[in-house]
Amino acid sequence: MDNKVNIRWVEETDSTQEELRRGLSGYDNLSVTAALSQTAGRGQRGNKWVSEKGKNLTFSILLKFGEHGFPPLPVSRQFDISKAATLGVISYLEKRGVEAQVKWPNDIYIRNKKICGMLVENILDGGKVAASIVGIGLNVNQTVFDPSLTNPTSLAIVTGGEYDLRLELEKFTSILASSFSRVLLNNDTGIDKEYESRLYRKGESHEYVSCRDGKVFEGVIVGVSPEGKLRVHDKKGEHKEFAFKEINYII
Repeated sequence: MDNKVNIRWVEETDSTQEELRRGLSGYDNLSVTAALSQTAGRGQRGNKWVSEKGKNLTFSILLKFGEHGFPPLPVSRQFDISKAATLGVISYLEKRGVEAQVKWPNDIYIRNKKICGMLVENILDGGKVAASIVGIGLNVNQTVFDPSLTNPTSLAIVTGGEYDLRLELEKFTSILASSFSRVLLNNDTGIDKEYESRLYRKGESHEYVSCRDGKVFEGVIVGVSPEGKLRVHDKKGEHKEFAFKEINYII
């Protein structure tokens, strides 16, 4: 399989996710659309992704499965896409001298501050993943943020440097492609342990909100299930598992 990333830059779009979705059939595997500005950028939980124009990396990468892409992927393994993407981001940051963690399921944190958000949208065909669009927003050169954002940071803030966005995207997507190939092409199961070792707050006692009943509880993150559910032991020692949108962190 060709592991080449094809990057297309646009000045402005509503959303790089929608750009790829609109032209889905015409794009090759590992096609990337990047924008200097998004008018309707999307994050997790239906949130809007806010980014200063021309300061950060906002892009989406298309993964295809089957004849012209990665080997067929069962729906039961779709969380592997998130694992590969998050570890790719962490690997890129490490090459910039920045140590990061993954706040389940796929936000990237430096200590208690968020540097990167991700939106993974999988297109299913029966029991298989036909395609996946992985949207990534990485704060790079921005140093002043909207006050409504409680805990943002950026590469510029952390390292004191300034970065060429186009050059950084080439390096970043090359690392991402390698991470996707490692998991989706070579079926490297070592990524499970590596993902868990990078979990933000793993093994620490903190307060969380259960979205099932709105109650605050104290618990310790112990890992992630094969299906991607967050495993937590509460203060009483009871084992709980949470799917996406079923738990909120208190930071």
